Amino acid sequence: MNIQGFQKLTLLDYPGRTACTVFTGGCNLRCPFCHNADLVRTPMAGPNLTDEVLTYLARRQGILDGVCITGGEPLLQPDLVDFIRQVKELGYGVKLDTNGSLPDRLAALLDTGLVDYVAMDVKSSPAGYAAVAGVDTEWTVFDRSIRILRDSGVNHEFRTTAVGGLHTPEDFAAIGGWLAGTSAYYIQRFVDSGRLLGEGFYPFSVAEMEHLLTVVRERIPTAQLRGC
Repeated sequence: MNIQGFQKLTLLDYPGRTACTVFTGGCNLRCPFCHNADLVRTPMAGPNLTDEVLTYLARRQGILDGVCITGGEPLLQPDLVDFIRQVKELGYGVKLDTNGSLPDRLAALLDTGLVDYVAMDVKSSPAGYAAVAGVDTEWTVFDRSIRILRDSGVNHEFRTTAVGGLHTPEDFAAIGGWLAGTSAYYIQRFVDSGRLLGEGFYPFSVAEMEHLLTVVRERIPTAQLRGC
């Protein structure tokens, strides 16, 4: 397990839980707006913090009650299941963040029953997926992950980071149609971390974000904004 960083306390990353967030190194996408670009460019630049994280969690039993595993793309880690099992043995709920590009690995992990919550990024509309994901890939791969999550019985959400210079209202209309019927969908406002893979991107205004939400709510009435 390659853990390149961790946030010792978060009240935001894992809904309903007081959690720690761990960041795995490496990603198979190249989203130009990625705010964790260092984990993509140099996935093993720093020391592996796995032992430090497990020691920290052992000391915080009864204080924290959740662990969010994000990246990078955690499903690239060959020993992810073993790590999650150790976290569960300490009594924590586990949330997985994934880009949805590895549906077979996602299905296998969900079959273990070890994951309590999954957040999947939906990068764009089917037509715009390759440009926003930064790789030449078919949107149908991500559609498989969406279907797997919907059929899994595991609590989950879908989310899209709205990026000025990449997304249009038409993209969100298409996403709304694609995910119609889902109960938890969030549009997140882009924040420039200063360490992006690309350049020329900007956050939508609050008014523009509200317009995107209105567009999506035509098909997903429960959709919400984050970061506004």
